[in-house]
Order: sequence, then structure tokens, then C-alpha cells
Amino acid sequence: MVRTASTMLPLGTPAPSFSLPDTEGKLVSTSDFANSRALLVIFLCNHCPYVKHVAPELARLTAEYAAKGVATVGISSNDVENYPDDSPEKMIEEKAAQGYAFPYLYDADQSVAKAYRAACTPDFFVFDGQQKLAYRGQLDDSRPKSDIPLSGSDLRDALDAVLSSAAAPEPQKPSIGCNIKWKAGNEPDYFNSSGII
Repeated sequence: MVRTASTMLPLGTPAPSFSLPDTEGKLVSTSDFANSRALLVIFLCNHCPYVKHVAPELARLTAEYAAKGVATVGISSNDVENYPDDSPEKMIEEKAAQGYAFPYLYDADQSVAKAYRAACTPDFFVFDGQQKLAYRGQLDDSRPKSDIPLSGSDLRDALDAVLSSAAAPEPQKPSIGCNIKWKAGNEPDYFNSSGII
């Protein structure tokens, strides 16, 4: 495990398009959310301890904000050959176990992760109603073994700002987690095997 930080994609970046299968085999695309008030894209996986730590708050937060018009998708881009716990079959189990109500998508060739410059799990991206990037950063200050309770405060503040047509609060702190497990030879130019901190 390499402790890795978000690359902090420039604010205002249009949401890179995707069309990926969910755990039911249905293709889900960025265009499906054209009428959403906001779009939250989360890069996550099944086995990462950072994701497991935040999973209860992810389930709560995404359900709460769905009622306010925020669409959410989770995307797993990990190399499942070397990390079989992140396989699509295991994604079905993880979605049910965590109570995720959002689509959980599989990025088999890792191209979507690269398009977003996603680096870690979890990695959060909030796009406004025009699908322009308004926030990228952490859920909150809680980390595994930190004794800081989960609140989702940073992400909640960002979503509330977007929903009220305000700028997301600054500063935006990068998310921290396990590095995305890139396939051998497929590592992006921003990947640092010693950790991006």
C-alpha cells in the first residue's frame, strides 16, 4: 500500500466523459446525469482500509444528497488480476454490504481514472450542474486510527455550496488513501511509487 494524495485536478475542468458497466451490467454514462444539480464521482475500491473507514459516511452522505438532486457514481479502477478482492463480482458484494445506493462502476482499462487524474482511494470529485469541477479533495479530516469521527464535513460543505450556486470553500485539502492499483506498464505520468504526499 502506498499512501497517496489527490492530484487536485484544476477547478473548472469539465467532467471527463465515461461509459462504464455497473454491478448489474448496465452501462452508466456521464450523459445520464446531464440534468442533475451536481455530480459526485468517487474513485474507490473494495479492499482499501481508507475506503472501508469512510464507507459508512459515504452511504449516509450520498443517500442524503440524492434527495437534494446530487447524482453519485463510484468507480473502481484497480488491477483485479493482482487484487482479486476488487473484482466486479466482489464489487456486487461490497455495494450490498455497505448499503451504497449509487451505481458502482468498473473501469477495466483504467482510462477513466487517468482522465480524472485519480490517484487514490477514495478520491472525490464534485461537478456542478454544468458538469464543471467545483471541488476535489477529502471527505473530512478523519483517517483510519485517527480517532477523529467521520462527519463528511468537507464534502458536505462543497456540495452545499454547489447546490446554492456558490463557490466551494477554500482551501480544498487533498484526499489521502491507498494508491490506485495500476496494471503493470499502465502507470500514469503522475504516479509516484514512493507515494504522492
